[in-house]
Amino acid sequence: MIKYFPKKTERPFLLTAFLLAAIHFQPFAQSSIAPSKLLFIGNSLTYRNGGIEKHIVALAASAPIPKNILANRATKGGATLKILNELAWVHDSINNGGYNLTILQEDIPELTEHSVEPFFEFASKFNTEIKKAGSKTLLYMAWPYKRLNWIDLHQITEAHKSISKKLGTPVAPVGIAFENALKENPSIAMLGPDKEHASIHGTYLAVCVIYATIFQESPLGYTYFPIGISKDEAMFLQEIAWETVKNWKLDSK
Repeated sequence: MIKYFPKKTERPFLLTAFLLAAIHFQPFAQSSIAPSKLLFIGNSLTYRNGGIEKHIVALAASAPIPKNILANRATKGGATLKILNELAWVHDSINNGGYNLTILQEDIPELTEHSVEPFFEFASKFNTEIKKAGSKTLLYMAWPYKRLNWIDLHQITEAHKSISKKLGTPVAPVGIAFENALKENPSIAMLGPDKEHASIHGTYLAVCVIYATIFQESPLGYTYFPIGISKDEAMFLQEIAWETVKNWKLDSK
């Protein structure tokens, strides 16, 4: 069984990272109305394992001070933002759902152009539409995989940093959290048998990263974790999520 261990003394930078992050980067925490109705737009990297939207509602409800949030999704298997932009029902969800936060998940390896330019183009288009609808945008950064290996995690990371700065939208660095978790404990697989979609552990880590990015608080100690994950594993993934989010904020300055 994998055991959870508290932060070691050899990580003294974490408190400093937290304080600096709190000062410099609170995209949603400073809002007069905290996000309470979320829309996830993406493909199977969002809806696999029951759907990130369901898990994040349960995670928020298990906080020490429970949060009552609603979450839905507008997703299509294999779809990039370019493809999703062609679907009227996706736009209907944005414009008529009354969401105050919309999470965009691009699957960059699926871009047949083998270029990040379509990601830039359609993330920008969606962001404009989202703002007009009275919502805010969060970019969900996914991960590379072997089936479509024309791009690596570093390139995906740089693409998200670039469009984030251009649009002024925050990023939930899920792909980096996967890498960090595997470095700390390679026995916990982030991807499932197809080596493309997240395992249940990967999905839970993605949920914790997105939650931490939205609410600017650590999910460490929250009592919700799905079947298939032990309490020790959940605490490990919760801590990885929070450390990743804090370090991302510092690196993005």
